[in-house]
Amino acid sequence: MAEKYTADELKQILDPDKKEAKRKLPDFGDNLPKEITPPNFLKQKVGSGGLNVKILEKAQKLIDNNSVDFKPMAEPFLNQIGHTINQFEKDNPPADKHRDYILLILSPAMQLKGHGGMFGYTLVTNIANMFIQFLEPIKTLDKNALEMVNGFYAAIHAVIISEIKGDGGKDGAELLEELKAAWMRFKKKS
Repeated sequence: MAEKYTADELKQILDPDKKEAKRKLPDFGDNLPKEITPPNFLKQKVGSGGLNVKILEKAQKLIDNNSVDFKPMAEPFLNQIGHTINQFEKDNPPADKHRDYILLILSPAMQLKGHGGMFGYTLVTNIANMFIQFLEPIKTLDKNALEMVNGFYAAIHAVIISEIKGDGGKDGAELLEELKAAWMRFKKKS
């Protein structure tokens, strides 16, 4: 039968700094704790190991040489953002309903962020990322917040319509800096 110990006695016995207490380990009998590793069903289905380097290189080459036009793919997301902004202005909802509209804007913004990078529109990805970071903490769309939303929307729209691929160079950097500066001004007002 196992000996009974108080919590303080166990702490002393198991304390690594007290070497003399180590000799007095409790007898747990057959009730020793065991480490159990549960089966990993997902790993069993997928397997282990990474992807072959040649497969990764081939996939990257496909992405780099992608000839799919991004504009038609991005337009539904842009339209959804524009429609939601217009509907918000038309509905003039109470403040407790603003978050619903914000979420309707966030979803297509996230899609634009992901798709932009995949199709070589790094500037769209960067603007959309900033847009998402701006929207996530906001609970209500007051006049200033709505002005910022319109600014982000207009910037993404302009980049896509103008088919500005990559990071946009110097103009892209200036656009990002101006959006960041406007965001900082917004924070000071809020």
